[in-house]
Amino acid sequence: LESGMVRFKNTQNILVKNLLVVTVGFPCWYVIGYPLAFGATDRPSMFAGSKFFFMQGLWENKDALRLWLFQGAFCTTAATIISGAIAERTQLKGFLTFTVLMTSVIYPVVVYWGWSGRGVLNFMSDEGESKSLLGAPFIDFAGSGIVHLVGGIGSLCGAIIVGPRKARFDTETEAEFDGHSVPFCALGTLFLWFGWYGFNSGSTGELHDKATANTAGLVAVNTTLSPCVSGLLVFLLRAKGVRPQL
Repeated sequence: LESGMVRFKNTQNILVKNLLVVTVGFPCWYVIGYPLAFGATDRPSMFAGSKFFFMQGLWENKDALRLWLFQGAFCTTAATIISGAIAERTQLKGFLTFTVLMTSVIYPVVVYWGWSGRGVLNFMSDEGESKSLLGAPFIDFAGSGIVHLVGGIGSLCGAIIVGPRKARFDTETEAEFDGHSVPFCALGTLFLWFGWYGFNSGSTGELHDKATANTAGLVAVNTTLSPCVSGLLVFLLRAKGVRPQL
């Protein structure tokens, strides 16, 4: 999707950035990301975890390996969101530095706050009730808040810091910045759509009983209908003459 949205000369650069997110992000998740996100101790902090560094302790309980992999994919996804927001105007070394920070510290700490069950946004009170420091507990089934809000805020910060591409909004040159491949954009959209069935439905964590399977089915239905409505809205706006800004 991103490769189709940039100019042809920057295709290789954007592809390398997305590969870097995975090849760098998972080792960072292995060393420090997962421990900060899910390493709650017997006397846990409300800020971040502090065990399972280098996956120590996971070999005794291999049930945690599937959580490690699934949540690691979420972690790298949050980082890839930013690569598109700052496309065509960030050097690889700068993006690599950001990827290390995002997958090692920034995203894992937010995950701990909301998903560890011990963080500031969702923890168990002495009365046995879920709550947060702000009142009601934070609930995020499949990452629409934690993954995409963190990625979105990172994208906003990155776009503000690096600014627009040179001459991007000049009347004489703005057409030069159109994406070079509409087929790539369409194909990438379909790949993303298909992939989110795994992320969203897979967030049930298991399919061992009828109730959980029904929950996964409901999630799959929502994952189907929501993009359909979004796509129809875009078609309607385009039909009314609203020109997209890439």
